Amino acid sequence: MRHKVYQRVLLILIMSLLSLFTIDNRVSAEAGPVIGIAIKGEINAGQAALVRKAMADARSKQAQAVLVEIDTFGGLVDAAVSIRDMIIDSPVPTICYVKNRAWSAGALIAISHKHIAIAPGGSIGAAEPIPTTEKTVAAVKAEFAATANRTGRNPRVAEAMVDKSLGYPDYAEPGQILALTDYQAAKVGYADIVAPDREAVLANYGLTGIEVLEYTQGWQEKLAGMLSDPAVKSFLMSIIFLAVLTEIKTAGLGVAGLVGLGAALLFFGSQWITGIAGWLEIILFIGGIGLIILELYTPGAGVFGIIGIIAIFASLFLTLGANVAAVNMLAISLLIAIVLFIVLLKHLPSSKLWDRIILKDAETKGAGFSSSQDYSLYLGKTGITYTGLRPAGALIIEGVQLDVVSEGQFIEPNTLVKVVSITGNRIVVRPVHS
Repeated sequence: MRHKVYQRVLLILIMSLLSLFTIDNRVSAEAGPVIGIAIKGEINAGQAALVRKAMADARSKQAQAVLVEIDTFGGLVDAAVSIRDMIIDSPVPTICYVKNRAWSAGALIAISHKHIAIAPGGSIGAAEPIPTTEKTVAAVKAEFAATANRTGRNPRVAEAMVDKSLGYPDYAEPGQILALTDYQAAKVGYADIVAPDREAVLANYGLTGIEVLEYTQGWQEKLAGMLSDPAVKSFLMSIIFLAVLTEIKTAGLGVAGLVGLGAALLFFGSQWITGIAGWLEIILFIGGIGLIILELYTPGAGVFGIIGIIAIFASLFLTLGANVAAVNMLAISLLIAIVLFIVLLKHLPSSKLWDRIILKDAETKGAGFSSSQDYSLYLGKTGITYTGLRPAGALIIEGVQLDVVSEGQFIEPNTLVKVVSITGNRIVVRPVHS
């Protein structure tokens, strides 16, 4: 009898010790606040930037948990995947509260949490991708299934949310996309509880009375969200390409370069805030620009320029996701840039805008000015290129070596060229085809 009493006492002690380290369906309650994040409206890079900021603060503030409230019809897949990765990798416990709906990309974010609560009348699922191609469906379905498996849920349910050909018994027939209501989500294990409000959610996980620090989008996150729109990103890339083409044509005028630099800062800055662009992409882009500048002012047989252009394309390709959609966006942006470049070449030099931005005043002899050397006597004369023009180089005219530039094209050494314009010390030449 005494032996049995000792066994019971020992069992009680063991259970008491275990209760200190494990909480049944509850989040560990250590010192610190709860971080509250509201994901509302379209999911974009701005939402990803907000989650990144909040997650970083959750670690530094030793938060007890992160509560993510979702009410969205969906949004950009790349932004949702970025948020999904941050939640899964978070060392701080996370709780998702579906206030009204978590559809499409929002469903992926929801199921990436270990704990899900859903409001009465809420729903989760309906994640068929657009465009609904075989490749896109397969990729998104795999992402959903892997996420569900990682968080201990039935992957078949997640797959049926993406691929309507599967269906799910008693909830969606084959040919119907799966979307779960509040009580259905709880029944199939995609929600822990149906909770009417935040207080009920916190109470369920043992966080009653804990301070909640709210995180909402500031101007940086809103700007990042706006710049993440595919149309805006395509426009910025077109401006970057146009600036590069213009700088090559004008041999370093500077105005186009500044405009292109501004577009690049907006493009990469927004992607940096969201964590999509890393140091590799930015270094590739800056290195590519540097190589193109090097090609313009040093004879490099075109090697520096080619490598620079490849580096720029690689940086943009990686930043856009390194997929077929990235290739399509790059192609469209480059085509727009080429069309705009042709239009500028044809109309800008004769426009009033060109007259306003280009300085027409000259320090002429008639006005009492004189220069150290007058190059006007070489206008219209021909000579032989001493070095390759890329587009800058050297020319020999009547035994005199001159520093000249081409009109943008590459000219090989020992080529007959003609001086077509002279502005101060800038001598522009053009090949003579005979």
